[in-house]
Amino acid sequence: MKRIILMIAGEDSGDLHGSALIEKLKMIDPEIEIVGIGGERMKAAGMTLYFHTKEMAFLGFAEVVKHIPFIHSVQNFLLQKVRELNIKEVVLIDYPGFNLSIAKKLKKLNVKLVYYISPQIWAWGKKRIKKIKELIDLMIVVFPFEKDIYESEGINVKYVGHPLVERIEDYQFLSRDELFQKLKLDASKDILLLMPGSREQEIKKIFPESIKAAYRLALDFNMQIVVACSQNIDKSLFSSLSGNIDYTLSKEYNYDLLKYAKFGIIKSGTSTLEAGLFRLPFIVVYSTNYLTYLIGKSLIKLPGIALANIVLGEKVVEELIQKDVNSQNIYDKVKTILSNTETYNEIKKKLGNIKIKLGESGASKRAAEFIFRELTS
Repeated sequence: MKRIILMIAGEDSGDLHGSALIEKLKMIDPEIEIVGIGGERMKAAGMTLYFHTKEMAFLGFAEVVKHIPFIHSVQNFLLQKVRELNIKEVVLIDYPGFNLSIAKKLKKLNVKLVYYISPQIWAWGKKRIKKIKELIDLMIVVFPFEKDIYESEGINVKYVGHPLVERIEDYQFLSRDELFQKLKLDASKDILLLMPGSREQEIKKIFPESIKAAYRLALDFNMQIVVACSQNIDKSLFSSLSGNIDYTLSKEYNYDLLKYAKFGIIKSGTSTLEAGLFRLPFIVVYSTNYLTYLIGKSLIKLPGIALANIVLGEKVVEELIQKDVNSQNIYDKVKTILSNTETYNEIKKKLGNIKIKLGESGASKRAAEFIFRELTS
């Protein structure tokens, strides 16, 4: 009988890691069938999509409340599919608001639940641990400190390292000349890279101020601006927010850009880890709905939000949040770093420690093996 696994990844980073996981699972069992929520990468890896990540990309509490009817309809659809197809195995990837909610309902259907890439309990406090202990059969974590937290609570946990390490190691890089030719860039100028996120709401909040600051910085330091555009975002969104500022928009080559850029202005999230793995000096920008910010601020137990800083255990890169995300602040912070070679090189040096902290390559293969062992036990 063919094994069917329901997999749920509601965000772009989950799609990235989920696709590698699917590939490794299919290497173990080529007949395995994966269905659920994912993006283009997971679809390309062989997943049958019931819903696309772009339909699930809600940013913050206010957005979630607005979409509650849709969220319920998605969950009900998935639960019905579990019954129809007699699915007994579910893999949840990050996306904790949705995934922990549906996990409670799935548990009643007597399915085995594996969670890959833990909710950030170290940021939100330990309130979710009790729920995780009740619902999740196996937690697979990507940061070593997460393993200690779960083990102390008696939860079945495996540490595999971070999948970004293998993804970057396996990536086939262009040469600098090839990248510049493909994007029609000026070879005499360094790249100032903007990564404003993968959701429309966050781009609208972050990009207008970032591009204004980038314009001034590009003039001061003889740089050219490149904006990384997520696959799920229409390019026209950026043109509507940028005025007459000249920049290059790229839907590809993110890792090549991170490798060859001089500096980054990057939205908080997985991209800050990626930039750190490339030792690219950058600052973090993040702005969201004010109500979402207030609720989040009351819940989050960390002094900062950048994953790069959290992993390193110190504030290596500057963070601008909410009202501080304005063009003058961005300009001032970046100018200070670019004007001081010693400061720039010190940031670059400290970011080099991220790779050491994130573990050996091969996280997806180890995760797939743990998942398969758990699901077949």
